[in-house]
Amino acid sequence: MSMAATVRRAALGLGANLGDAAAALQGAVDVLAATDGVRVIAVSPVYETAPVGGPDQPRYLNAVVIVETALAPVALLAAAHRAEQAFGRTRDVRWGPRTLDVDVLAIDGVASDDPVLTLPHPRAHERAFVLVPWAQVDPTAMVGALGRVEVLLAALDDGDVADVARRDYLVLRVVEAAR
Repeated sequence: MSMAATVRRAALGLGANLGDAAAALQGAVDVLAATDGVRVIAVSPVYETAPVGGPDQPRYLNAVVIVETALAPVALLAAAHRAEQAFGRTRDVRWGPRTLDVDVLAIDGVASDDPVLTLPHPRAHERAFVLVPWAQVDPTAMVGALGRVEVLLAALDDGDVADVARRDYLVLRVVEAAR
């Protein structure tokens, strides 16, 4: 990363429930780690969660990745979309099953109401499948003006949090790409 560029911390949410979901999550970490201007600094444990909204579908695997990035927000979103495309993501049904979903949850110091990239993510603060893994890797991160991850997590319904099950046999690894 160039010293002239502003480097910001960002959180990205990963989710998958079709095909080899664990491999898709690892693939997303790999794509992010190989992206110029992005350095993966933390990866949460993997959690198994119930789908939220949408049609009947399998349970998800979810994780959160913390990066430092010199990329503009839309360029970080483009990297997220490249990871999704590498795993055959299609956008047929809103909140439907997916091979890989990579959401930009928040970027330090950035607020946006652009429909292409709303920051912070408009529903991150109310979703246990996002907040539980996020709290494992960056509990004091601010979710815009809504507050810290750990405080937002504590405010969720206990039943929602109880359905987020840590799967320690699934470990996502960061391999720095040669650049």
